[in-house]
Amino acid sequence: MNKPLVGAFLAALLLGAGVAPAVAAEPAQQAQEAAPKAGPEAKAVTFAGTVALSNCSGSVVRSPDAAPTDPALVLSNGHCLESGFPGPGEVIVDQPSSRTFTLLNASGSGVGTLKASKIAYGTMTDTDLSLYETTSTYQQIEDSYGIQALELETAHPTAGTAITVASGYWKRTYSCDIDGFVHQLKEGRWTWKDSVRYTPECQTIGGTSGSPVIDDATGKVVAVNNTGNESGQECTDNNPCEVDENGNVTVREGINYAQQTYNMVPCIGAGSKIDLDREGCGLPKP
Repeated sequence: MNKPLVGAFLAALLLGAGVAPAVAAEPAQQAQEAAPKAGPEAKAVTFAGTVALSNCSGSVVRSPDAAPTDPALVLSNGHCLESGFPGPGEVIVDQPSSRTFTLLNASGSGVGTLKASKIAYGTMTDTDLSLYETTSTYQQIEDSYGIQALELETAHPTAGTAITVASGYWKRTYSCDIDGFVHQLKEGRWTWKDSVRYTPECQTIGGTSGSPVIDDATGKVVAVNNTGNESGQECTDNNPCEVDENGNVTVREGINYAQQTYNMVPCIGAGSKIDLDREGCGLPKP
C-alpha cells in the first residue's frame, strides 16, 4: 500500500499485530518529495477540497445529488482508518469518530479544520476506501472557507484518461494517465477488484494514500489512490500483483494503483447517509 505515515509507537503496535508497519520518509527525502510537482500538466487540478489526515491524504466529496445542507463527506482509504486495517471481509458502518482533517485551499494552504462525527463506511474488501461524515455541511464549508467539495464521477472511467493524484498530506500532485484496469489486485491478505492502474509517471509514495484521483478534463473524482508495487515481490504487503480472469499473475514493479469510486455513488442517499441496499450500490456489505 502507499503506506500511511505513523509514529514509532503505533508502528510497534502494528508489528505486534502482524501488520506491515508504515515507515515515514527520511527528513531529506521528505523535503524533496513534499515539493509540488512543476509542469503544465499539473495546473488543471488544484488542492482545493483536499484534506490532510494525521497519516494519509483525503478529500471532501459529494454525490451529484447532494444538497447544500447535507453533512459533508471525507473520502480516504480503508487502510487509513484510525482503528487500523480492516481485515478481509470486514466492513465498518456508522462507527463514532472524532477524527479531524485539515482542509486545504487551491494553493495547498490549510484554511480550517473539519471534524468527523462518524466513520460512515470503511473496508479493504473488494476496494480500499473510507467515508467519514463530518459535523459541517457542504454549505457551511463553502461559506466559511470558499471551498466546494469535489464531485464524484458516476460512470466507470476509461483507459487513456489524463488524471491527477492530489495529495493533501504532501501538498503534491502526480500527473499521468489511466493505463488500464486490473481484474483482481492482490496484496497480502487483501484482494481488490477492477482496480485502476496508472502509467509509470504517477510515482506515489507513503502518505499519498487516500488521495483523490481526479479526471483532468472534468475535475471529478474517479478513484482513490491506495497502493503500488515497491520492490517487485509477488502479492506481498506493499507489493500487489495483478491476477487476470484466467488466474495468471503479473507483477509490475514501480507501478501504482487506485480504487474506483463510481460504484459507491449510488450508495449515498439523502442527508449523506450510506445505504448499502440502494439500487446500484456496489460496495460490500457487513
